Amino acid sequence: MIKNVKFITSVFDKSKLIKTTKKQIVLVGKSNVGKSSFINAICNNSKLAKIGSSPGKTRSINYYLVNDEYYLVDLPGYGYSKMSIKEKENVAKLVDKYLESGNVSYIFFLVDIRHKPTLDDKTMQDYLSSYDIPFTIIANKADKISKKAQQENIDIIRKVLFAKEEILPFSAEKKENVDAVIDIIENLI
Repeated sequence: MIKNVKFITSVFDKSKLIKTTKKQIVLVGKSNVGKSSFINAICNNSKLAKIGSSPGKTRSINYYLVNDEYYLVDLPGYGYSKMSIKEKENVAKLVDKYLESGNVSYIFFLVDIRHKPTLDDKTMQDYLSSYDIPFTIIANKADKISKKAQQENIDIIRKVLFAKEEILPFSAEKKENVDAVIDIIENLI
């Protein structure tokens, strides 16, 4: 159970990555996929993670300390951004350095259940698989479509990504599968 969560820091430079022995559970996904809403839903705090008015603004790795036991770590979104080429390169280097650090215990990989995964999503899945870090695919925004469409779209996501990993429909708005996500985390901790 998540009892208390506090925002710790935003890291923009790889030399400032937090060095810790605490487990780190990471969120990855496209810009505008709903990672902030996901964090707010599982932490039961609508004001914890700032939800941007436009996608592609996050250039930092954001650390949240949960129950003084482990970190939730939100990586910058990919795919849509108004960043310059130089800024994109810097963010990519920051994410690479973080994932290479060996500190990642588990990943929640968010995709939008309403849309077929993009080439960027497939690239991210291949990238994550290359690090051999266990992950669950979160098919976010499930409240936006019917239950029947959810299953059909999960099948499409599975086919496009050649996914062997679990795919969990999720809705921050309706709190769908919040408990399932928390169970995954508690089994890791």
